[in-house]
Amino acid sequence: MSASTAPLKLIAHPVARLTGKVRAPGDKSVSHRALMFGALAMGETVITGLLQGEDVLCTAAALRALGADISREQDVWRVRGFGVGGGREPDDVLDLGNSGTSARLLSGILASHPFTSFMTGDASLRRRPMQRVIEPLSRMGARFQSREGGRMPLAIVGTDEMVPIEYRLPVASAQVKSCILLAGLNTAGETTVIEPQATRDHTERMLRHFGAEVREAPVEGGHGKRITVVGWPELKARKIAVPGDPSSAAFAVVAACIRPDSDVLIENVGINPLRAGLYTTLVEMGADITFENRREVGGEPVADLHVRGGGLTGVEVPADRAPTMIDEYPILAVAAAFAEGTTRMLGLAELRAKESDRLSSVAAGLAANGVQHEVGAESLTVHGTGASPAGGGLVKTHLDHRIAMSFLVLGLGTREPVAVDDGSPIDTSFPGFMTQMNGLGAKIEAA
Repeated sequence: MSASTAPLKLIAHPVARLTGKVRAPGDKSVSHRALMFGALAMGETVITGLLQGEDVLCTAAALRALGADISREQDVWRVRGFGVGGGREPDDVLDLGNSGTSARLLSGILASHPFTSFMTGDASLRRRPMQRVIEPLSRMGARFQSREGGRMPLAIVGTDEMVPIEYRLPVASAQVKSCILLAGLNTAGETTVIEPQATRDHTERMLRHFGAEVREAPVEGGHGKRITVVGWPELKARKIAVPGDPSSAAFAVVAACIRPDSDVLIENVGINPLRAGLYTTLVEMGADITFENRREVGGEPVADLHVRGGGLTGVEVPADRAPTMIDEYPILAVAAAFAEGTTRMLGLAELRAKESDRLSSVAAGLAANGVQHEVGAESLTVHGTGASPAGGGLVKTHLDHRIAMSFLVLGLGTREPVAVDDGSPIDTSFPGFMTQMNGLGAKIEAA
């Protein structure tokens, strides 16, 4: 069910424990990039483990509109690319649904082609800020028309005479970094992004995998890193095995952590250190998580997570950890609600620019279910008692899949069931979420 259909009210009932074994769905960030780089490469890229969620399917549809030949046989996807700078003008508006990653990364590709294209999305995506990619791409030579505040629908007047730039990210954002590097592929010379804080590096890893020249160096006399891509590479098709998504695995992990006597194995979870901040934090809180069968899949570190339920203790989560777990704060807030003591999360400004104002959405969900907390401009403090929260609330998701899934996990351990007003956006990132959770012993159903 897509986020554009009628609301799907879901309810989660308290359960005693979770047990069993599941496999994490494909990593959404890697899936988007695998399709995009396959389209920008020459030859046939073969992808296994691709996430079949609506966000990723929107990326595939947009790339087909640009001229890529993308086909699927069960779990194997094949992409015959058009090469760097070889995309064609789309016949229609590109509808990217709920996917901010699609919108921002594709902007870099579209801006560096000599035609005009148009992007839109669902109500949630049309509220999200695009100015953060419009500004650097405009400096490189593209032109844009948008709604107030740089919001979609968006017209992109591209050019194949982009100017290389050196750009310092004003906020830590892997999407903005990736957008500029993608534009830099079809730009003469060297395009450099300076990031003050490390963000997920899937783009850099995959660019090298496809044959681009990417250099990284520390910033002289300061914090951060310079990432440079050399323009006009000939990207060559590759095989890609997509690892499991640590952000999606987080829901089963936290659900097992908050129910005593739980014993759950989540297989094939990506543990890229720039994505694993939640797991670092949960271990600091006393969670019993064992990283088994460590290995490398498609250039990404992977492990199976063995989680046993038990008590958690509140901690302070430093601001510099935020880029490594920016999508996991809603589910961390759920874990904190069951912990003994106070958990303080700092550096959360970026949460206000997600599918919803996630900071406000999380705070409202906690309030609806009797969890003591305080919310600041860039922080969230949750006061746990070590006991089950009251529950019994109805949480407004604001079309945000992570808010929906996080509070359904909360309801597995509260004293009263917890409902979310609309679970239909869950399929954008985690098709099969309810089936997987219920297979472990959860009780989540349509209300």
